[in-house]
Amino acid sequence: MGVADLPLLTQIKGRLTWLDERQRVIAQNVANSDTPGYVAHDLALPKDFASAMTARPVTLARTQAGHIAPPSPAARYSAVEAPDSETTLDGNSVVVEEQMLKMTESRMAYEAAIGFYQKSMSLLRMAARPPGR
Repeated sequence: MGVADLPLLTQIKGRLTWLDERQRVIAQNVANSDTPGYVAHDLALPKDFASAMTARPVTLARTQAGHIAPPSPAARYSAVEAPDSETTLDGNSVVVEEQMLKMTESRMAYEAAIGFYQKSMSLLRMAARPPGR
């Protein structure tokens, strides 16, 4: 069992991946803030980030030995429609201020998860050191 297989680190990795994907969805919302009829999206929060990381419905296969190995598939999170508090006359439901709040919330959560990951790694390093060092 490697360090990457620890359930705690798998949960943190899943959380970081989810936050990264959420940041992409928010950026897409902001980019479409002037598109008529565009409905804002957000990611559904999974109950277990580790299980979301392992739920991979489609994978690539190497059909010949000379092919490059496919990268490990990314976690799949579902984007759902999440209209903001206002809808303009042209049907656009993106409020840039609300999207900026979501972006800031995601950034703060990302920094917290990175801090937790770094602290976990330092504890593992400390536990792996020989006594007296």
